[in-house]
Amino acid sequence: MRWFCERSRSQAKWLDCSHFRLRPLVVPRLARHQNKISAPRPVRSCLALAWIFIPRQRAGFGKQLQIAEYLVKVLITGADGFIGSHLTEALVKNGHDVRAFVLYNSFNSWGWLDHAPKSVRKNLDVFAGDIRDPNGVRTAMKDCDAVLHLAALIAIPYSYHSPDTYIDTNVKGTLNVLQAARDLGVKRVIHTSTSEVYGTARFVPITEEHPLQGQSPYSASKIGADQLAYSFFASFNLPVVIARPFNTYGPRQSARAVIPTIITQVANGQRQIKLGAVSPTRDFNFVKDTVAGFIAALEGDGGLGEVINFGSNFEISIGDTVKLIAEVMSKEIEIVTDEARLRPENSEVERLWADNSKAKQLLDWQPTYGGREGFKRGLTETADWFLNPANLAAYKADRYNI
Repeated sequence: MRWFCERSRSQAKWLDCSHFRLRPLVVPRLARHQNKISAPRPVRSCLALAWIFIPRQRAGFGKQLQIAEYLVKVLITGADGFIGSHLTEALVKNGHDVRAFVLYNSFNSWGWLDHAPKSVRKNLDVFAGDIRDPNGVRTAMKDCDAVLHLAALIAIPYSYHSPDTYIDTNVKGTLNVLQAARDLGVKRVIHTSTSEVYGTARFVPITEEHPLQGQSPYSASKIGADQLAYSFFASFNLPVVIARPFNTYGPRQSARAVIPTIITQVANGQRQIKLGAVSPTRDFNFVKDTVAGFIAALEGDGGLGEVINFGSNFEISIGDTVKLIAEVMSKEIEIVTDEARLRPENSEVERLWADNSKAKQLLDWQPTYGGREGFKRGLTETADWFLNPANLAAYKADRYNI
């Protein structure tokens, strides 16, 4: 076997392995106490002593791998949030060099990353800023080869009375990311969309060709952000992938979402569960599957300039979701309609059901928590996390969180 070190992004040496293909991880200047090898200047980075042995394919015998094909440093915006924190942990554990963009605050809080294992936190490069600030975004993105853009305002009810903040954060914030990525020569940008942009399904399962319908200020802002992302691919050849997750759920999700709303009420001993409409259907995607989708979009070769659904391809109503949670938690509960939780009639998205075949075709991704049984497994893991008193204490189940 021959080993090598990357001297610059334009001078990449070759790796030739007779019996194994090694997936190298290139780590820029990290301290020795972090179990990484520091690269002496002027050398930019050295190959970390971490790799994945992949069985040699018959057609790839003696095939050479080029280090330039692998991403050196990854920026994750929204790393302090629900999905972002899970994604950050997964990438660090997989050996990636991660810079976590968290929302600045005077408490020096990293959001959910404060609860990450010490082994993850000590290997994080954390940048505190605001996605609405172009200078901060550009500063955070320097020396990064890829960006996973998850930072956004997402609560739909909050968008009814504060729509301006959604334009600033979701549209202008995305523009800041795209502009910086273009100027700095970032090799791959994964932009996060949402199934809410489809509005109520006109046909099912919903493919990426489904019309877009902004039925709330939130969804309208995300449509704008998605179109900006595509425009930078079409106009400037920026390597963008638009990842469109359907309703992600799991540990750490905020109480503004329906599944944590149900679970936290039940876990606090309530048997009359306050909810809004229970007839709409959703395609719930467990957070581990959503994270796997982002990683596939980051590491795969396909998908540039494409919108890609990440959904379980399983449709269930909110009412039946309540019944399944009650089954998982072994409780008998009753649903009580809370008028404050109802969306305006024309704003309610009545049906979402993902066609995920494109993700399978382009990225070889498919859910591991699909179908009713997969959904039940995901709910069990989620409920177990919320039943931990330390986790449950962070939620105000007696209040409606918009």
